[in-house]
Amino acid sequence: MLSPVVDDDGAPFWEYAARGELRIQACADCGEPRFPPRPCCPRCRSFGSEWRLMSGLGRVWSYVVPHPPLLPAYAARVPYNAAVVELADAPRIRLVGNLVAGPGAPLGSLAPERIRIGARVRVVFGADRLPQWVLERS
Repeated sequence: MLSPVVDDDGAPFWEYAARGELRIQACADCGEPRFPPRPCCPRCRSFGSEWRLMSGLGRVWSYVVPHPPLLPAYAARVPYNAAVVELADAPRIRLVGNLVAGPGAPLGSLAPERIRIGARVRVVFGADRLPQWVLERS
């Protein structure tokens, strides 16, 4: 299965994820949130940064259900989804992950027909620390 690639800039993201926290890097000078993490602010060019706790809420901005699976290791998990989620706290930040039926549920546990663009979701983290998303009850 896929594992996170941890570099110096992104290491705090994965450390917070291991604790079940969604934090996004932001410029310590102008406040601009940025993802993926990087050393320099694209807005003001500052090298100062901080990690802001997010609510974990967002909405489905886009998604795909690949047929056939693009990676052979995922063939037994069909159908599964890959979603782009726009964060409620930082709408210009979009994270990629999977929508699942509930915390700890496996990839492919949410029926593709339940997914809608604009659906409200919240983040959950599995043992692999990768962000996954569950549908919010409306």
